[in-house]
Amino acid sequence: MAMSGIGLLYLQFRALLKKNLILSWRSKRSTFLQLFSSLFFIFLIYCIEKATNAQNSNSTAYKVIRDPKPLVAPVIPPCEDKFFIKLPCYDFVWSGNESQTVDRIVRAIRENNPGRPIPESKVKSFRTTVEVDDWLFNNRMHVPGALHFQQVNASVISYGLQTNSTPVARRGQYEDPTLKFQIPLQVAAEREIARSLIGDPSFRWTVEFKEFAHPAMERLETIAMVGPTFFLAIAMFSFVFQIGSLVSEKELKLRQAMTMMGLLDSAYWLSWLTWEGLMTLISSLFIILFGMMFQFDFFLNNSFAVLLFIFFLFQLNMVGFAFMLSAFMSKSSSATTVDISYLLQIVTTVGFPYSDSYSQTLQSIWSLFPPNLLAQALRLLSDATASSTDIGISWSRRTECAPNDDECVITINDIYIWLLATFIVWVVLAIYFDNIIPNASGVRKPILYFLRPGYWTGKGGKEKEGGVCSCIGKAPPLEHNTPDDEDVLEEENLVRTQTREGTVDPNVAVQIRGLAKTFPGTRTCGFCCKCKKTAPYHAVKGLWVNLAKDQLFCLLGPNGAGKTTAINCLTGITPVTNGDALIYGNSVRSSVGMSNIRRIIGVCPQFDILWNALSGKEHLELFASVKGLLPSTINSVVQKSLEEVRLTEAAKVRAGSYSGGMKRRLSVAVALLGDPKLVILDEPTTGMDPITRRHVWDIIESAKRGRAIVLTTHSMEEADVLSDR
Repeated sequence: MAMSGIGLLYLQFRALLKKNLILSWRSKRSTFLQLFSSLFFIFLIYCIEKATNAQNSNSTAYKVIRDPKPLVAPVIPPCEDKFFIKLPCYDFVWSGNESQTVDRIVRAIRENNPGRPIPESKVKSFRTTVEVDDWLFNNRMHVPGALHFQQVNASVISYGLQTNSTPVARRGQYEDPTLKFQIPLQVAAEREIARSLIGDPSFRWTVEFKEFAHPAMERLETIAMVGPTFFLAIAMFSFVFQIGSLVSEKELKLRQAMTMMGLLDSAYWLSWLTWEGLMTLISSLFIILFGMMFQFDFFLNNSFAVLLFIFFLFQLNMVGFAFMLSAFMSKSSSATTVDISYLLQIVTTVGFPYSDSYSQTLQSIWSLFPPNLLAQALRLLSDATASSTDIGISWSRRTECAPNDDECVITINDIYIWLLATFIVWVVLAIYFDNIIPNASGVRKPILYFLRPGYWTGKGGKEKEGGVCSCIGKAPPLEHNTPDDEDVLEEENLVRTQTREGTVDPNVAVQIRGLAKTFPGTRTCGFCCKCKKTAPYHAVKGLWVNLAKDQLFCLLGPNGAGKTTAINCLTGITPVTNGDALIYGNSVRSSVGMSNIRRIIGVCPQFDILWNALSGKEHLELFASVKGLLPSTINSVVQKSLEEVRLTEAAKVRAGSYSGGMKRRLSVAVALLGDPKLVILDEPTTGMDPITRRHVWDIIESAKRGRAIVLTTHSMEEADVLSDR
């Protein structure tokens, strides 16, 4: 007995969640990056912060200075300490060497330099300032400063000072030429001039330099500067992997196979949301723990709950964004090459546009893109821990203006609401676009399908073909051709009569009533006004036939004869153009009927639709749950199915390692799960060796009892052996 309703939803949800867990466990590299990439990026932030602190280690701007320490008797440094100096170099040059008094003053400057007498070879003398300027012009970057002396008379000596006042930086360190070279030369010159004029070489000339007392200047936290980019990069791992997984299941028709077996869309989306939500929660916890491990004030002083919700909701928002984008992609290769650099480049700069200078409309539009909200949240949280006196943001104060946020345009709680609201928007849009964008078979719902009452009651929902921007041409009329074969004509007349009279034959499992499928011509216009036309053609031209119970009906024909198209119409993959088909009384043209049909059929598609990373046993367990088998019976049913197709020994081997014949046997086993009333086998023995083919024939032959089987093939031998009709 199969389950239905809420029980079926839960059973499918649990099976799909287990499938996601197994696939993640076996893709260890991808899962590791999703969970632990934060360690690498937080370590990078740590390195950047340490480098920034080292760069500012000599500055008191970011420290509280209440009693500044004086700088006494600054030393004239060696010229080699000058950034980008060229060798050989001089500690200083001077002019006025015609005066013996000036010569004594310069000698005293050299000899009395505190802690480091300057050798005579490290200074150079000139007669006039013009000579110094000429030498400086021809010998750039060979000296940090120059002194110009002029003895006016015995009691008056004037002097001038020349230095290169341009601040320069090297390896993150800034050089202030005024404090490093100009002031020491100035103090030394004035000290020795005073001693010379008063005639006392021991005269003390003490000059102290002190900065003002000041509070610590707020520094822009490293996390606020580079955090938005780095934390977006962390989320992008899950973002790209999620898109790749969804698109891969679409491209390989794995989701389509589960839908044919009765998969509920709600179970599919709910399983992915739950799994990615769990992965996002674990990743967010690791981000915070790694941040605490590196002793960031940002993580230590702000509330754990506040941080957890920010990172969790942001990454969850990106998951919803990935769901929406996956609807527009049909190839997994394009999904895994999403232009991450583009997303990284449009991360908002700090503060923009969350300021009184910008309109509320612009702020709302900007908030639709999740990284912008993250950047603003990081700025608020960083400012709240900018100095040692800041206490951060607690959970109880999340609705209030953040500390040090003077404008208070948006609070942390507002950011929570925005992230949650946009997440819901992305998920709703993902489901909507998933329905209106053509699937792997080119089928979609109308653009306004949700406005039709039948969609909500489960009684309607006519599907369309072609893209949203495609113009469907008018298909040529289908001409009725009288069959040449008398048996075929007799069957057609019988079905026509039963249809006209409303006769129900209890021995008939499937009644196909003039089933026709025409692919009309389309005109699709893409970018740059490039249009592509396709010609209409009739794939199935009015099929009338009864398929009896306990029989195998064989559709025999060459490639392109329409066998697979007829099967796709019966399984609901492709909408019917004309006619109808009743499967145990349920119409394939009704959404309710198709829902009932999928509960009682088993399908082996033309190509194997399997996950390479799942084993044979795991495939059967998954599809058994999708079919709604009672959980207590699944294990025994799976073991029996594996024995029937001779895969018991390979039950735990991944399907990606199976041979072509083993994959086909597994596909046949999946089709026979749950004792379906109708089994559809589309070329089930393709790729099998003769011995395996004979074994599968035996399985199919024994499976005829109690059910109807439709088999397509282009092998006359297979048709002769298996078919009853």
